[in-house]
This record gives sequence, C-alpha cells and structure tokens, in this order.
Amino acid sequence: MKRGMILTCMTLLLASAAFAQIRAGQTVYVTAKSLPVKSGTGFFARTLGTLNYGDPVTVVRLNGKWAEVRSGSPQITGWVAQTNLSTKRVTVSGGTSASSKEVAMAGKGFTEEVERAYKENHTVDYRAVDAMEIETVSDDELLAFIREGRLSMGDE
Repeated sequence: MKRGMILTCMTLLLASAAFAQIRAGQTVYVTAKSLPVKSGTGFFARTLGTLNYGDPVTVVRLNGKWAEVRSGSPQITGWVAQTNLSTKRVTVSGGTSASSKEVAMAGKGFTEEVERAYKENHTVDYRAVDAMEIETVSDDELLAFIREGRLSMGDE
C-alpha cells in the first residue's frame, strides 16, 4: 500500500512538473500511444484527427488544462489535454515508432532508468495493468453510460 502511494505521488509530481513548463509557441511531444485531437476543450468535442506517441507539436495557446496544438504531418490543429504532452523529446525505437515496451513504460510514467531502479528494489507485476490497457470504450458508449447513469458531464 505504502509503495503504491509513493509511486503514485512520484508519477503525479513528474506529470505536474511537465504540465507547468508548457508554454505557447513551444514544441512539445505526445506521450500517449494514440491521442485524439479535438475541435474544442470538451472530452466529447468532435475528433479532428489523431496524433501518436512521440509526435512533435507546436503549442498554439493554453486554456486551463487544455492546449491547442498544431502538428506538422498530417497537419492538424486542435485541442488536447496538457497531461498528454511533454517538454522532453520522446525517444522511439529505430527513430520511427515506439516499441510496445516503450509505450507501456511511458504510460506508467517511467523512464528506462527509473523502471530499472524500481525493479531492483521491488517485485513488479504489471499483468493487470497490461490487461486493462487492452480494453477500449468508444466515445459513444461512454456518453451513453454517462447519460443512462445521470452522471455529471464534467468539463464541456
């Protein structure tokens, strides 16, 4: 329990440090395996296109936890959550795409060095996390669930 809390705190600390450094005009990098670019700052805004792990984008402007970004190729301009961006260049295997191991490690908030140090001192079993990452829910299914359960829509 204590280890999990420490790990969560470390991940949040690292994420908040990257979040605070993002500025308009800056080049940043996508840290999600697949990142939908939205027409607005709401989760259910129309998807304009998709960016991939490691793609560089230019920050056009910031609005709370959202960043309007412009990609080079394919050319897409729209909104993404700042938590899916990093000021540090994302390294990918072979210079063209990320390996599944790199994507998994990035998703867990670890660099290779942090992962190695953690494994030396702890027993790590990510099978449950890996199984959950395979599951997908479409925006339509999620919206139906929210409406059926009369849940709050949160940010629009």
